[in-house]
Amino acid sequence: MDRRSGLSARLKLTLSYAGFLFLAGTLLLAVVWVYLLRYVPDNPQGLLGIAPNRRVLLRVFAPAAASALAFLLLFGLVGGWILAGRMLAPLTRIADAARLAADGSLSHRVAMDGPRDEFRELADAFDTMLGRIESHVAEQRRFAANASHELRTPLAISQALIDVARNDPLCDRTELLERLHTVNTRAIDLTEALLLLSRAERGSFVREPVDLSLLAEEAAETLLPLAEQRRITLDVTGETTQTAGSSALILRMVTNLVQNAIVHNLPTGGTVAVHTGTQDGASVLRVENTGHRLPPELVPTLTEPFQRGTERIRADEHAGVGLGLAIVHSVVRAHDGTLDLMPRPTGGLVVTVRLPRTPTAMSANGATP
Repeated sequence: MDRRSGLSARLKLTLSYAGFLFLAGTLLLAVVWVYLLRYVPDNPQGLLGIAPNRRVLLRVFAPAAASALAFLLLFGLVGGWILAGRMLAPLTRIADAARLAADGSLSHRVAMDGPRDEFRELADAFDTMLGRIESHVAEQRRFAANASHELRTPLAISQALIDVARNDPLCDRTELLERLHTVNTRAIDLTEALLLLSRAERGSFVREPVDLSLLAEEAAETLLPLAEQRRITLDVTGETTQTAGSSALILRMVTNLVQNAIVHNLPTGGTVAVHTGTQDGASVLRVENTGHRLPPELVPTLTEPFQRGTERIRADEHAGVGLGLAIVHSVVRAHDGTLDLMPRPTGGLVVTVRLPRTPTAMSANGATP
């Protein structure tokens, strides 16, 4: 955006300093004139014949006053220019950092030292902003690279299957179509998960009252056949708890948590416990499952896109795309909630989601919003 050129902030401050100093000097000389020279008699013979009269004092005082005012003006301009430069130096550093950031160098920091004042707070806030932007950009680049890699795999497999069918007219068409259907389904699931993740990160949804317990029961009912197939006990308990947000996104969040708890469980005889309730004025969803032991250093990475807790290959229809907990994290964050992951000492994982309660639900329980 083009703007017309104007005076710089440093020049404006310089003129302000000089003008203020000149005005103060003028007022001081006026006070001297009003309260001193006015009492000197305008008598050519002088005061009692020995003191100078007003005309003599005025003739001597006026040039000295003009010289003093000129010196004050010059001193104000020079001193104001130096002081303004020193005062605006932090802004210059911040502006240089902003230009570097605009050119793509997000790793640069102002790193201003000295006592904490307004400029220091501004520089620290700017550094914090740059850090978050750099982290977000790095995360987006990593996500784009992983998404491209994950989408490239099913497309490459499809291309290979088509090439095999083209070069071998005697191949089993039924098996080929089945394998193409499986690969295509995975690509579609991955694309839908990417779109859902993007929607959750943008926060483009209408907030409405949502009963977290009903969504937990719905997700458990949907995934009950999968749990029975794997001989896993699925138990849903708790009380009614209200939150505000997108019912579709929260349902997907709960479904992902329960599905992840079923899939990443013991081969047979495992358990999944889903509990809803209220704690410290927040709606809480807790999903706990048995399973293999998870290293503590692995748990924080599970919410990153395309990270899986185990390396085993799942050949069923619920083979994940590595976005389950990433979508959960984005949905929770979009609803101003928190997500806690804790490994169980005996194996498995405990996932706790805390979402803000709706004001109506809090008032119904006698609490203040």
